[in-house]
Parts: sequence; structure tokens; C-alpha cells
Amino acid sequence: MQVTANIINIFERTIQYGTITIENGFIQKIEIESTTEKSDCPYILSGFVDAHVHIESSMLTPAQFARLAVVHGTVATISDPHEIGNVLGKAGVEYMIENARQTPFKFCFGAPSCVPATIFETAGATITPDDIEDLFKNYTEIGYLAEVMNFPGVLNQDPDMMAKIALAKRYQKPVDGHAPGLRGDDARRYIEAGCETDHECFTAEEALDKLKYGMKILIREGSAAKNFEALIGLLPDHYQNMMFCSDDKHPDNLVEGHINQLVKRALSKYPELLFEILQVASVNPILHYHLPVGLLREGDPADFIMVEDLTAFTVLRTYINGEIVAENGSSNISNLPSKIVNNFNCKLKQIKDFQVLTSEEGTKIKVIEVLDGQLITLKSEANYKSVGNNIVSDVENDILKITVVNRYQNVPPAVAFIKNFGLKQGAIASSVAHDSHNIIAVGVDDASICEAVNLIIEAQGGVSCFDGQNQKSVLKLPIAGIMSGEDGYEVAKEYSAIDRFAKDLGCTLQSPFMSLSFMALLVIPNLKLSDLGLFDGENFSFTSIFVK
Repeated sequence: MQVTANIINIFERTIQYGTITIENGFIQKIEIESTTEKSDCPYILSGFVDAHVHIESSMLTPAQFARLAVVHGTVATISDPHEIGNVLGKAGVEYMIENARQTPFKFCFGAPSCVPATIFETAGATITPDDIEDLFKNYTEIGYLAEVMNFPGVLNQDPDMMAKIALAKRYQKPVDGHAPGLRGDDARRYIEAGCETDHECFTAEEALDKLKYGMKILIREGSAAKNFEALIGLLPDHYQNMMFCSDDKHPDNLVEGHINQLVKRALSKYPELLFEILQVASVNPILHYHLPVGLLREGDPADFIMVEDLTAFTVLRTYINGEIVAENGSSNISNLPSKIVNNFNCKLKQIKDFQVLTSEEGTKIKVIEVLDGQLITLKSEANYKSVGNNIVSDVENDILKITVVNRYQNVPPAVAFIKNFGLKQGAIASSVAHDSHNIIAVGVDDASICEAVNLIIEAQGGVSCFDGQNQKSVLKLPIAGIMSGEDGYEVAKEYSAIDRFAKDLGCTLQSPFMSLSFMALLVIPNLKLSDLGLFDGENFSFTSIFVK
């Protein structure tokens, strides 16, 4: 097979008109016919790589994720499967690998380093150093040690954490970092311990602090966390040590675009930096993670994309191993079935389970304050509103009840209060709740919260919305309670519909369910809620909901 177009050589910084000859999935020959580009011809360039993503957050299996991603020119991902790992342990990681093998898409999976993420929550499983060594030894798809979120453990030389990093070094695997807000000497020590990347920087100053110690910085733009604008200004001077990633991408957003959107946005700011931006989008992650992905060189796998022009970046075709996997906005990857695996063991709840009784500790409560487009939260205080001896949501002041319900054991829910969701009626709930994936819900009254939670329990996983009266909706996620094996485009439509439903109830967040899913992520400060109680991320300890 031969493909003729303007060929972009990122290494030599050239655009030349020529023909690529493909044999048995590899580039056999590149023939340059003109040292200048032809203005009326499309362009061929290296395929895009998402340098850090949790496939499970798309609510799709790897096979379904691939179907959607290739349309946008993505040929590979660096995929941390710790979401399903928290539900099913090593078996969950193996499920992702087996499912991914159904497609030509190039998944590089990590061995999850922090399952459970902390000792302050209940997960469905634990991944041990022995599990990680087994994954390194037996699966070629396991290419790195996934994000080391327990940075206090690294700084304090926690034996379990250090054993996992030592295994990565022994098997010559890169180590992904995760250290939001870590600066100065602590950042240096964390990096020197072996953590090589970070996708959690939310200011340029923090990123620069880590870059000077040799860390590689990922510019993240996902469905919830959006750091592109804060970090893109570093690209001109630091492109050799930067990559693009989404981290978490909901299905409706994945239908709209992927890494191609970041390339286009970056070029709109720096049109003179085409080669540098494309290096960030493809070359850097491929070389850093030693991916079996081609870079448009003779002898490489034929992994590349064809775009109409270098402005709109409309992807005409995506090739993986010489196979056309997407063309003119349509995926050629089959709609493949997926088997169901799960871990869901809690019973239906009652309204009284979500009561919070008044206390002699005081009349003020601590409130989680959501920041739209960020994973970090603020903590504030407010006078509580009560009916009888039950503290209730204060809708007028946008202080709502939030709950996390253990889905692995039948125990009482944890309940606290949250601000900036904006709901005026009803409740929303989800069993996608990082990282342990218990059930999380926010609502204006206990009855609505109970109904939304029970919809999830009855479905054995999903996202739900209840208007407080009679209208309800559930997107079922039966695979580990976090994914669907159904057609990704149909799942995206269902998700868009339930997202609109939540906003119709008053939610003001741009991505209500994605933001909700991070309110139980204890490793991101400042105030979060686990199934065991309210958690202070700055002091890394539980705290009372009452202000003493």
C-alpha cells in the first residue's frame, strides 16, 4: 500500500511532498518527490498519544474507547487502570489488557502503584508489590509504574511504596508521578526517588519548580481538570520535557475530540511552533514510555494520521500498523462485545441513613467548596440549617448534603456538606467516585439523595439523576460499576442526556458528574469525603464536620 501527501518530519523539522510505502504493517520506504509541500494536498504526521488517561473515566471499555479515539487521530494511550484496580485488584488490570487486545489500538497500561489510594477509604481490592511484579513479568502491555499518588509515602520512605518504585527500576519501567502542590525540596526528593512525570500542576510556577529538577510535565485538559491555559505558556521553552494528556475524559467529550483539540489550541497560540507542538503530542510520550508506536521513519510501524490542513487539523484518516482504523470522521474499529465483571455488595438505603444530627460541638459546619474545572477544593464554614435535630441542605445558600456510600460492604453512609453544585431540586449520584468507586451523591434533601443512591445500587453501578418528584434517569455501568461495554457513541448520547438533566435541576458546573466523581479523591486537597468520613487533605487526616 502507498500513501502520498505532504509528509511532516518532526525530527528534521521539514514538510516535504512524498510517498510512503507500507508492507506488513511497517513503513518500508519513504520517497520524497519534492522538498517543498504542495498546497492542495493533505498532510501526514505522527499519530497522537494521550500521555496519561484513565480509560475507565470515559465510562467505556478499552475496545469502545479506541473506537472513538482513533477518529481524532489518537493511536495510543498511556493508560493507568487504577480505577478498575480499586474495584477488582490485579484481575481488573488483566481485564483491561484482555479487552484492549481486541483492537489494533496501542494501549500502554501501567501497574497501579496506589490501590487503595489511601488507608482512609474502603476499596474493593489491594494491589501489592507482588502483584506489580507479576504484571511486569507477564504482560508486555504493562509499560510503567502508574502514578505514585502517595507522595507523603515517598518522602517518608514508606516500605511498600518504595518497594514498588524499586520494582519499576529493576524492570526498567518509567515511574509516573502525582504530586499536586509539591514544591521546593520536597519536590526534589520526590523526583530523585524516581518519579519522572507529573500531570497535576495547576500553576506555571509549580511546573517550573518541578521542571528544574528534571521532571517531565504533562499539560492536562480533561472533562474536569483543565490546566491547558495555565501551563501552555511553558511550551516554547520546555517542549522537550512536556506532553499532552486528558487524565479523565467523559464519553460525550471524547466524541467531540481528544489530543487533536490541544494541538489545535496550541497552534492558535504559537503558529510558528508546529514541530515543537507535534513533538509534545506524539514524539515525547512515545520515546519516554518506549512505545511500539511509529514516528514516520523507515522501518517503523505504520502509525500515522492524515489531516486536511494545518489549521483546522481535521483528521481524514488514522492508520495503525498500516490499517486504516478511522476515515472521514467514522471509526473502522468494530463494535465489540465485552464481558461483565463487577464487585457490588451493598443493600438499598433508607432516608434516615442520610440524616446528620445536630451537635453540642457548635452551630457551624465545615463545607467542601467545589472549584469548577479543578480537582482541588477549598474548605469553608457556614451556619447549618436544621429541621428538628436533623441538619439539612440549605438550598438558598447552595450548601447541599453530600454522601459517600460504601458499595463493598453494607455499612452506614458518610455524610457532609458541599457548596457550588447549585442544585435547586433533586439529587445526582454516581458509582464513578475516585479512587475507590464507592457511591457518591449530592442532593437538596435526604429523600432525593436516597432515591438517587438506590437507583445506582439497583443498577449495580452507573450514574443517576432524580428530580425529587417522579422523573429519574440512570446510565447503567455494569462493568465494575464504572464502565459500559455498549456502543461508545450510544453511551455518549445517554451521558449527554443525563448531564442535561442534572443541569436542568440547577447544577451550574460544566461537568456535574465528573466533578462529583472527584469529591471523594482524598489525595487532592483540601477537603474531601470518603466512605469513612470527612477528610482534611492538608493535614491528611479525618476531621469533624463541625467547626469547634
